Amino acid sequence: MTDAVLRVGFAGTPEFAAEALAAILAAGHTVPLVLTQPDRPAGRGMKLQPSAVKQCALTHGLPVSQPTSLKLDGRYPAEAAAAREALQAAQLDVLVVAAYGLILPQWVLDLPRLGCLNIHGSLLPRWRGAAPIHRAIEAGDAETGITLMQMDAGLDTGDMLLVAPEPIRPDDTTATLHDRLATLGGRWIVDALALAARGGLTATPQPAEGVTYAHKIDKKEAALDWTLPAEVLARRVRAFDPFPGASFSLRRTGEVVKVWQADAMNGQGTPGTVLSVEGDRIVVACGTGALALGSLQRPGGRRQPVRDVLRSWGIGVGELLG
Repeated sequence: MTDAVLRVGFAGTPEFAAEALAAILAAGHTVPLVLTQPDRPAGRGMKLQPSAVKQCALTHGLPVSQPTSLKLDGRYPAEAAAAREALQAAQLDVLVVAAYGLILPQWVLDLPRLGCLNIHGSLLPRWRGAAPIHRAIEAGDAETGITLMQMDAGLDTGDMLLVAPEPIRPDDTTATLHDRLATLGGRWIVDALALAARGGLTATPQPAEGVTYAHKIDKKEAALDWTLPAEVLARRVRAFDPFPGASFSLRRTGEVVKVWQADAMNGQGTPGTVLSVEGDRIVVACGTGALALGSLQRPGGRRQPVRDVLRSWGIGVGELLG
């Protein structure tokens, strides 16, 4: 239990946010309202699925609001007005936001007496925006972390409250790094709320230098461009795990194969050409160096080591991959 119980609203959608919500509840704070994105179709049956945050909220019996927009003058003014009424009725001390996916208009930012605190998965001002974990791995950053920020009207431009660095390991994927950062975010938001209750949070403006933007991941980025250096492609394989999954196409069949594990190595040849096929890897020439593919997934299948895929594949040295 915390030494001071706050009325904490929560706005978030994916698992990254759900872990923070669970930590806030475990710390003993009152959560009178949860905002999350509307249910989305998912899976083979494309049935509507609740977000991870909604599932957590319903498990704890918390009221949930799922507006499509919070802009009172936008396309969904009735939904926004209903959300405003719910937020006003909740009498919040603070609103915690984590990977929510909707822009908060000024009326939301002004509503809680302690404002809105954001849990962001990078060391701001590096990697503002939608996909900070993916982009940090893709860029080859040595570290990232969590920044707790006092939200303002800009895109991740608010003053920093707490910063927690986290090293990026050589074998980290977005999945593994996401899980560590989610745990870190949950731990630090609880500490931040305790400090906020005592008036002990200190805000520091973000540096003007070093600003980068983590643009949303597009499925079109998944296709491996063999003309790029092998080190770049190896990072993309890790950055795009679990979504959207790096991939290449087999020219002779047209099937798209996903790559889940790959290492950069020395090698030379026409980019996209298979240089060697060994027991546990396929080595493909790149613009610089070569990429050793270790884990693949064929359409309709599951992730498999290369040695298992090769039994039914028949790929050979000299084949040109798309």
